[in-house]
Amino acid sequence: MSEDRKYRQRGYREDDRDRPKPQAPAQRAPREERDGPRTPNLMSSHEVFRCARCGRIQAATTGLEDACPQCGVDLHSCVQCQSFDPGSTFECMQAIPARISPKDARNTCTLFAPRTTFERRTGSTPAAGPVSAQQAFDDLFK
Repeated sequence: MSEDRKYRQRGYREDDRDRPKPQAPAQRAPREERDGPRTPNLMSSHEVFRCARCGRIQAATTGLEDACPQCGVDLHSCVQCQSFDPGSTFECMQAIPARISPKDARNTCTLFAPRTTFERRTGSTPAAGPVSAQQAFDDLFK
């Protein structure tokens, strides 16, 4: 390295830039063969139907007279439907002849389908049997 440079960092004026670069191997193995398959531990998911007002999980099949047991809102209504869209004409993505109002009241729409979402199962399974608090404390220090 020459002494006339202000900084002693490696850079574009390096002496070894004229040296030939090492050749890469002819054929590299795919990542999966080198490190094994990349399979992350994903949580399972399930389809749920939640109340639009309180968020409680409901049964996927709803009748005309069903209501949420927690908040009492009608489940067969526009706000619970998968076609409900406040930005669309008549606030519905389906072709309906007239606006249905109010949106959170029970109606007899034949195009109703419950709005379902896919959620991950994040809960853990409980222990195999009843465990006392003293036993759980003692297990911490084994």
